Amino acid sequence: MTLPEEKHRKTANNDPAPEQPEAASRLTGLERAMERFGASLLAQFRHKEPVELVAALRRECDDHAVVCSESLVVVPNAYGVELPESVHRELEQNGGRVDQVLTDSLLRHGESRGYAWAGPLAVHVTKSPSVPNGRYRVTSRVMRHVRAESFHH
Repeated sequence: MTLPEEKHRKTANNDPAPEQPEAASRLTGLERAMERFGASLLAQFRHKEPVELVAALRRECDDHAVVCSESLVVVPNAYGVELPESVHRELEQNGGRVDQVLTDSLLRHGESRGYAWAGPLAVHVTKSPSVPNGRYRVTSRVMRHVRAESFHH
């Protein structure tokens, strides 16, 4: 007699996983995945450029580029990054200068593509209780005068 697939699950250290109702195990798995993502995101900020957020900012920039002429491509200059409250709180406690790191990285990307910014470039990181999938949200817009309070909705 073979056991159902679920009874063969193992934990990371190869021990049998405790049996749980299916819905509870899915939720627990989702929670673990979100915790791993948060830890991974924090590790990126501590040791190097936050690769996943930088890629998202670059996509946002590229997706909103406006070709004005053969030699002029204008992109938004104000970018917002919303993070889950727990990740944002951890970054603040560790004295992270995430806004500046992301701004510098996006500036290098724009320069490499020959983009013209619609105004002074700024990336503002905020916390949000409603981030998709508990990860992050990146937005952009054109702002003549960039101030931190201009990012609040």
